[in-house]
Amino acid sequence: MKYRLLLMDMDSTLINEEGIDLLAARAGVGEEVARLTSEAMAGELDFSSSLRQRVSLLKGHSSALLEDVTQSLSLTEGAPELISTLRSRGWRIGVVSGGFHEIIDPFLAPLGIDFIRANHFSITEGVLTGEVIDPIIGPTEKALALEEFAHAHGIELSETVAVGDGANDREMLRVAGLGIAFCAKRALKEVADVVVERRDLRILLDSI
Repeated sequence: MKYRLLLMDMDSTLINEEGIDLLAARAGVGEEVARLTSEAMAGELDFSSSLRQRVSLLKGHSSALLEDVTQSLSLTEGAPELISTLRSRGWRIGVVSGGFHEIIDPFLAPLGIDFIRANHFSITEGVLTGEVIDPIIGPTEKALALEEFAHAHGIELSETVAVGDGANDREMLRVAGLGIAFCAKRALKEVADVVVERRDLRILLDSI
């Protein structure tokens, strides 16, 4: 099978961190938000409701915290090599995330990703309002993003690869020609075609 498109989750997949957890820690609500994130990624909570709940705890904090979080992110080992190798093969590469454009876009800009879809914080006069701008990018929206991105570039779904770590990536992996669970929660491993347990994205090259 010749694959031509890679769509990756962001938090705990392409990067080592969960962006909203870092933001919450700086806002003084880290423990509660981290617990909700963990439960949502394990499939124990509805993703959209959980995200709204987590973001509501950030209400009133300065949006300047977003830049601070962006600067603290780190790419997962092997990410640059994976991306450069696939680019040399003519692949399209996208990121779809339940995280936030305000954090993700500046961080990924140097990588030249073809397509990014994520959520947006509601911000008024430099302050987080505690709300997420609809629509929320949850499990169904991730799968739709894969379909849309593939169609836009004339690529069949059978030629796509999706990679993630949490329960909100299940639909995306089901739709893709090849679904890879990367250091993932059990809920995602159950639907994956390939399971990678070592935290090095170069390993994906063995499967694609």
